[in-house]
Formats: sequence, structure tokens, C-alpha cells
Amino acid sequence: MNSLTKAEYPADPGYLDTASHGLLPADAAAALRAAVDGMACGRLDQPGYFGAVEAARRTFAGLVDLPPDRVTVGSSVSAHVGLIAQSLPAGTEVLCAEGEFSSLVTPFAFRPGLRLRQVPLAGLAEAVGPGTGLVAVSSIQSADGAPAELAAIAEAAGRHGAATLVDTTQSTGWLPLDAGEFDYTVCGAFKWLLCPRGASFLTVPPGGGPLVPLSPSWAAAVDPASSVLGVVEELAPDARRFDTSPAFLPYVGAARSLALVARLGQGAIGDHDLALAARFRAELAEWGRPAGFEGSPIVAVPETPGAAEALAAAGVRVTRRAGRLRFAFHFYNTEDEVDAALAALRDAG
Repeated sequence: MNSLTKAEYPADPGYLDTASHGLLPADAAAALRAAVDGMACGRLDQPGYFGAVEAARRTFAGLVDLPPDRVTVGSSVSAHVGLIAQSLPAGTEVLCAEGEFSSLVTPFAFRPGLRLRQVPLAGLAEAVGPGTGLVAVSSIQSADGAPAELAAIAEAAGRHGAATLVDTTQSTGWLPLDAGEFDYTVCGAFKWLLCPRGASFLTVPPGGGPLVPLSPSWAAAVDPASSVLGVVEELAPDARRFDTSPAFLPYVGAARSLALVARLGQGAIGDHDLALAARFRAELAEWGRPAGFEGSPIVAVPETPGAAEALAAAGVRVTRRAGRLRFAFHFYNTEDEVDAALAALRDAG
């Protein structure tokens, strides 16, 4: 992986919580400050802000190996998933894993007429049947970092005529993935892609497939600039027809953050992240405390008394999830930080 100087990424040591929120690169933070100052002082650069939205779309598309016309931009995973949920015919069975992140499954649960079926992640592919209309799964589980068997799930869905929706929020940024292998993918970009919260992406079939725009505005028009008054006469023929009016600040930062990830390369980032996680797991295994899953930079350790407090006292930032302490290793983390986390856990007993 390309080395980063402290000036390029001035993160404080001890932050092992990217699975909750990634750290902004220095140039993304600088771009945000400049945009905020401009908005406060009457020097708004609206053409530049729209340019940032399109730059983010293009870069994200490249990261998931699709053309930009297959990517729609938005502000949250649940809003993107809601678009899919509202487009499904009544009676459709949606199959998902137990314990999924709520933004991926709740829109289906609250859409009248759908049947949501939840099964253990390990048996998801085998649970696909002739009555399944959509399989929704995270590539990496938020709670414990468990990876989904995406190839097997896609094969089973294809065999039974079911569509697929993969949430890549916990993987895009360190794990290369061809979004074209699935009907839909959705990604909240504020974690491993290091963007401000409020930038998210949905990939759709060519032309949008069966999706019906739920809240089209001038931003979804063929020609947005000439469509700000009156009813939009014609929507864009591609994924942009599902765009909502963009929040400028998240995308000003996202354009810079995504460019950094693209420059470093997801493969190289993943190698670094996985090596740190593997070293962490190996030491835990030597203590008789096996934890986590191979192939994931997220390591969830059963919480023991005093462990969270010991980590906090050592300046190590992690998250509590479902009775576990969740560690997440990204490219700005080092072996010294792995050692600091292990030392704190050791001291806690």
C-alpha cells in the first residue's frame, strides 16, 4: 500500500472504530472547511459543489466496477433500500439474515404486503427457494464482521429467479467487489470509504430495472438546470432518475475521500487491514480467546468485566455491540495500535 505521511492523514493513534465511522482525510476536511466558510461568507461555489457530487459518483462507480450511469446518489442506506422495497410487488418474499443491520431490513418489514423471512447467515444460500423474490444481505456483518458467502447466495438466487441486494457498507473501501454480479448494491460511505455521513450510493440494473422513482425532483431530470420550475417533463434515462437533491457538504468531502481510496487501491488497503486483524486474532487465540472471522478487518471480542474501561484508559477507541467489543482495523492503523489494544485487554484480565 502507498505510504501516507502524517500531513496527509493526521489521525490520532488508538482509533479502531472504522466500522462505526471512518476518519476524514486531511484534504477532505480542508475542503469541507472551505465550503462551510464559503457558505457563511456568501462565496458559495454551487457549480463546484455539483461537480463534487458527480466526481464522487464517478469514483464510486470505478471502485465497484460499474459505469457511472448505474449509480444513484443519496444520503442514507435506508432511503435507498426503501426505494427497492416500495418497488416490489405485493406478496414478495424478502429473505435476509438474522441480526442484519436494521437499515437493510426495516424498510421491507414496514412495507405492507411483503413477507420478510430471516434465517441464520450461514444458511442463507440454502434458504433461497422458488417463493423468494429478493435476497438482501450485508457483504460483511456489522455486529461481528462475519462475511457472507456472496457467490453461493448469488448462484442460489439466480437459480430460483430471485433478485439480490448486497449492502457493502462494511466492505467497500477495503474489499474489491464487482457490483454487476448483483441486481442492487447499497453503500453508506461514511465508514471504510472515509466520507462524511450523508453520502450513500445505490447501484441499479441498466435503466433502473423495475424500480419506480419515489421522490423525483429537478435533480432527477434529463436536464436538471432547466427543470427547477414546474413539473419535470422527463426523467434521466439512467440511475440518475433516482437521485434526490444532493446535500452539498457530504459530497464535497466524499469526492476527496473516495479519490484517496481509489489512489491507494482497495486491494492494497484490504491486505493491510486484514493483516492487522489477523495479527490481533492470532494473539487472542494464543490466550485461548479465539474471536472474529478470517477475511474480515472487524474483530468482535466477547466483552469481559473491565475490558472496555481498560481500552478507554489506554486511548483505544472501539464500539460495544451485542455483548462484544468490536475492533475495526483500517489503513491508518498500525501494529503499534494492535499492540496497545492487546495490552489493554491483557491488563483487564
